[in-house]
Amino acid sequence: MNKPTQFNSAYQQAQYIGPLQEEIAAQALAADQSRSVDGNVIEQIKSSNVMRISASSELGGLDESICVIADELSATAAACTSTAWCLWNHLCTFHFFCGLLGPSNQEFLKNITEQHEWVCFPAGASSQVAGDVNGDSLVLNGVAAFGSGARYAEWAGVIYNAGDDDAPDHKFTMVDLRQSAVRIEPTWEAMSVRASATDHIYYENATESAARSVPFPETSREVMRDPEYPVIHPRYREDWVALSVVWLGAMAVGVANSSLEETANNIRDRYAIFGTKMAERPTIHVNLGRARGLINAARDTVYAACQETDARIANRQSPSEIDYCRQTSAGTQAVLLCDEAMRLILRVLGGNGLRENTDFERRYRDFQAMPLHINGHQDRITELTGRHLLGLENNSPI
Repeated sequence: MNKPTQFNSAYQQAQYIGPLQEEIAAQALAADQSRSVDGNVIEQIKSSNVMRISASSELGGLDESICVIADELSATAAACTSTAWCLWNHLCTFHFFCGLLGPSNQEFLKNITEQHEWVCFPAGASSQVAGDVNGDSLVLNGVAAFGSGARYAEWAGVIYNAGDDDAPDHKFTMVDLRQSAVRIEPTWEAMSVRASATDHIYYENATESAARSVPFPETSREVMRDPEYPVIHPRYREDWVALSVVWLGAMAVGVANSSLEETANNIRDRYAIFGTKMAERPTIHVNLGRARGLINAARDTVYAACQETDARIANRQSPSEIDYCRQTSAGTQAVLLCDEAMRLILRVLGGNGLRENTDFERRYRDFQAMPLHINGHQDRITELTGRHLLGLENNSPI
């Protein structure tokens, strides 16, 4: 696998996922065809310290920087986007769960970190879970949708309704997916990141400790910014959605950069119609050069936002809505820049090149999920940023 070129001093080679990168890449085609990441690869990821990088030292984590986590996800996406998608979901959502559950659940969260256990957060459209307290137990029934990484996970975060339809009372807990009262149904049939395991989870009298339930605020990012809100570590004041968009931008860079470098390498010895060397055609120079510039700009944009976030955490400074808009805009723009780059690479390859290059065809399909994810969707982010510029309230729950 080609090593990505370094341009920004914040960008480094992946140190945790690096030893697994070739094996992750080797199963990418099979994962795409089977719609499931190789079990041995999942176990190796779980055994590695990449599982602990987004957790603070108080939880037995490595307290790694936002930049380093971007490095790891970018490298994973370059190897297999489906695998990266699930790992990304674990790292983002565990960050969120630590912020929600807070110091009173520190030992519980520490055990998950030290055991290298995987988490997911099925809470997409059509999710509807009800919870009833029975003594010291919480009994959950219902279905939760869009559980990226669910079939690889040990735990799921659950938003449930503890009230009635007329007076909903939304709360949050974590559920052990290994119990028999939980059923995971594969539901992801899209063309992109086909092994991302975006599954439905059915809870049928699943039980957990009632003491671990906490209120689920409608706009959690505002609650966690409050200096009076207790957190395990200052990093958990950073909004998980904003981090997810920044890291999504880093994954887009990983996919686009790999695609560009592999295409450039393959073109050197290829011929076009009537025996013209493709490497000598000026339009190929133009399109590859433009793609290189777009990917460089995407990388610089996303790593600048990562560096700013790391500086804020180091200074124990709570983020603001301006910071949220900055993070999400940077990640979204990085994805859009890479989207243009991927289209230029496709233009360079042409029909014949696409037929011969199955890796790019898969990478291109996988990439299509990135601009569509609701967290970083350009329509959502640009609207919120525009409202903020006009002094209007940003009341989006994410």
